[in-house]
Amino acid sequence: MLQLDKKHNPMENKRLIEKLNREEALSQPVDLLTSENLFKNSSKKWSQHKSFSFDWIKYITKSFLIKKVLYNDIQTTDWELDEEENVFPSWISTLDQQYEELYDHIKEEVNVIDFGAIGDGITDNTEAFRKAIGKGKVIVRIPEGIYVTKGIKLPSWTILLGEGKNKTTLKLHDQSSKAEWLITNKNHLKGNRNIAVKGMSLDWNIERLGDEEKTSAGNNRSSCVTFANVTYGWMMDLEAITPGLHCFDVSSSVYTYLGDGTRSRGGSKYIWLDNLNGYGFGDDGITTHHSEYIFISNSHMCDPSGRSHKKGFSNSNGIEVDDGSHNVWLLNNSTTRCFGGVEVKAHHNASAATNVHIYGHISINDNRSYNFRHIGHHKDIDPQSKTAHHITATNIYSIAPSYTHLYRDSTPRSLVVSGYNHVVINGLTIIGDPSYDYKQNPVIAIQYRARNVILNQIFIKNFKSAGPAVKVYGGPHRADDITLSNITCDHTFSKAVDVGHDIENSKVHSVMILPANKETSIT
Repeated sequence: MLQLDKKHNPMENKRLIEKLNREEALSQPVDLLTSENLFKNSSKKWSQHKSFSFDWIKYITKSFLIKKVLYNDIQTTDWELDEEENVFPSWISTLDQQYEELYDHIKEEVNVIDFGAIGDGITDNTEAFRKAIGKGKVIVRIPEGIYVTKGIKLPSWTILLGEGKNKTTLKLHDQSSKAEWLITNKNHLKGNRNIAVKGMSLDWNIERLGDEEKTSAGNNRSSCVTFANVTYGWMMDLEAITPGLHCFDVSSSVYTYLGDGTRSRGGSKYIWLDNLNGYGFGDDGITTHHSEYIFISNSHMCDPSGRSHKKGFSNSNGIEVDDGSHNVWLLNNSTTRCFGGVEVKAHHNASAATNVHIYGHISINDNRSYNFRHIGHHKDIDPQSKTAHHITATNIYSIAPSYTHLYRDSTPRSLVVSGYNHVVINGLTIIGDPSYDYKQNPVIAIQYRARNVILNQIFIKNFKSAGPAVKVYGGPHRADDITLSNITCDHTFSKAVDVGHDIENSKVHSVMILPANKETSIT
């Protein structure tokens, strides 16, 4: 069984995914084209149930914090392939141009050592970094060593450049408050632009808090790197160690919870996160809030502490696309031993993440490998979600989902879709642990008012103690408008697909249970 530790090199993910591919798997261009066609052809004009509960007086009063979210009828995944079959979102050229512009604005390159920094793991280098950074338009080089600081604030047009993971380390000072960021941008309110952080390990130094149970201070604080209200940003070649909240956070000035159909002002946009490692995080590894045009690639998140939550109720995800996020692309990432591998969601009083596209992901021993939900909009007595729309996931893997101490009563699932409308899963390979007790639970659950959901090219094996491979739940909170095609299971399943009897619209095509003597190429 494949295992990945906290030092896994995520630049190997693409190769691992290619190695995991079954002989019957489609090529990358065909995979993407199939997902594109399924997504486009299944696009249906959505009409919101009329409601007269919107409080315009409150909205106007709070409008300096939030903006209204309108429904967009999205019909494309916006993935593109270059001549070498590298995959990118179509807007990446905008970010590439801004990267060149960042270097055009740089006036000097400095070394933090020349400003008095000492990388001995003891000296407080806060003032040395402040002097080296100045007012920006600078590359600040950080040699090998461990540099203690009480936090670094980056102005616009700044590059912070280390010698690489495990070579250059920034460590938060023992006297830093629980609310402190290790690195963030200088002006969360007015915003900043064109900032890059590259090539270092980032130690939030959680040990300084001792046995304190909760490790985060609230809102978007207590993380290793937070971009809040940043336009054009890069987090690359970084390792984040035991942050109180998040390893890497792409955020707005503040998180707001002022209702579904609203989004915080001051969100970040055009941010690329690449070759990131993170572990020991109190909440999520990589997370986004109220931000747009985010590209997360070649990254690995694992082994959260969950300590920002009440013990046993830690919704600690490897990658979480959260409240108010939209236009987010994920490519060739991996997660292991988290509550959720990839969670696309929102809280009940915030807009759901929307227009999220995943290509290539490995989830190992996560409790819920892929979990898409809008909390508080699931039951028939709940208001219909105004914003939970548009997700695709292509060529993804779920390996041995497991129970977890993080969320003690949560049963393992490879995929759960709840409350979302217009979801396409094309190419999901699921490999269980045949010796594990899955207690007759389903492997895939489509439930809680999920609508217009397509599952295509699904392969599942090694779940001797599970219930049905795919369960579409009926009842008062039933899913509807579900299409299941090309579902293949091994002989360990007595029932491949279980569709609730009161589901009004469902289509099931080409479901196969392989005989016991049928060998497959995946181990």
